[in-house]
Amino acid sequence: MLTQTNGPDDTALPARPTRGPGRPVGDHEEKRAELLAAATKVVAEHGFAKTSLRKVAERAGYTTGAVTYYFANKGDLVLALAESRFDRYDKLLDSVAPEADIRTLLQRWLEMSVGEPEFSIVMSQLLANLQFDAKLKDTMVRRYADYRARFAEIVREGQSRGTIRDDIPATVLADQIGAMGDGFAVVTPLELQDFGPDKIDEILDGVIRLIAPAGKG
Repeated sequence: MLTQTNGPDDTALPARPTRGPGRPVGDHEEKRAELLAAATKVVAEHGFAKTSLRKVAERAGYTTGAVTYYFANKGDLVLALAESRFDRYDKLLDSVAPEADIRTLLQRWLEMSVGEPEFSIVMSQLLANLQFDAKLKDTMVRRYADYRARFAEIVREGQSRGTIRDDIPATVLADQIGAMGDGFAVVTPLELQDFGPDKIDEILDGVIRLIAPAGKG
């Protein structure tokens, strides 16, 4: 075992783990998340076509071999990125589902788009590559269908509570709200300076007026 010394008596201490070939040192999920964060940065800066496991490894400070411990190839990494995007969306839904709080959902959605513009850029890259990757398409279609169904349930709950208009089917209204959120996610990286707290509040107020029951907007 490699050791390091500590003072004049040369008492042996275990050497500190270092990054190198093979499995990165540390918690599996933590390291996997770290690599996905690095991949997000690389894709946002270079696009999928110029993204490679080597570039992701360099950004994360690992060897390429360490990256392949978690992701067998670039396709595997792309699928993991897609899953991670929808995992974040699911967490947003989880946070507002009990109260069917659409305003808070949209607020967090917009704040994420402003605070993490690369998130939306990567999602755009994923959508642009669907026609070239059957596994990616299957994953995105499955996760998006689950997301839409959950979102519709939240809207339906709001309708039952009388906080959301019920003259439009929940599935249709959820798609309309989602389309607005997707649209803002696309434009915010282009106009970050225009999406301050006051602008976000104005947007949220407008959306809530649109979905409120008659006389409550």
